[in-house]
Amino acid sequence: MGTRLETRPRYTPTSCFDTFPLPECVWAADGDGNESRLAAAGTAACGGARADVPSAAKQRHTEQIAVAARELDELRNRWLNPPEWTKTEVLEFPGSVDGPWSRYIDPATVCPHPNPLPKGEGTNSSLPSPLSPLPSIGTVRWPRVVPRDPDCAESLKKRTLTNLYNQRPAWLKLAHEKLDAAVFAAYGWNPTIGDEELLAKLLELNLERSGEE
Repeated sequence: MGTRLETRPRYTPTSCFDTFPLPECVWAADGDGNESRLAAAGTAACGGARADVPSAAKQRHTEQIAVAARELDELRNRWLNPPEWTKTEVLEFPGSVDGPWSRYIDPATVCPHPNPLPKGEGTNSSLPSPLSPLPSIGTVRWPRVVPRDPDCAESLKKRTLTNLYNQRPAWLKLAHEKLDAAVFAAYGWNPTIGDEELLAKLLELNLERSGEE
């Protein structure tokens, strides 16, 4: 489902994702016992937390999906960047604590911004107020995976997701089946149902959630 931009198909998030009926486990508590963060992620699609699914079941399904998804991701990453062909380099550069690199900033290096706005500046709405100092900055330490040598670099050119899925080795198929089974269990559906029945169930669930809103 989507639209077209000139001659190209265009994915439409509002109709394709925002209305997708996620399984109930999106409201399971995380490791710290917090439900609000996961609830916010699913409320728009599912119409609010539901009391008819026990928290223990939500937690179990959430963990099963997380484990299967993490395993799939790790297996694919290992195939894409084999450790015997790669090494990790750490790039260092300054970054704002509220910027896109914030999670890579070394907390020990954070200090106030060296160039605060002079008094009287900052009246432009796109700039911080003179009463609000510029965000602190720190040293970003970003680890990135690079080839060990030119020969490895040449071999890595063939390690693409397209090539992997064209080959579809047994370990990849099994990892996807494990993730699929965990998601089906979260919905409470039989994993052997066909595509048409699956789409019918998703539509039914979508209409049910929409009616509750």
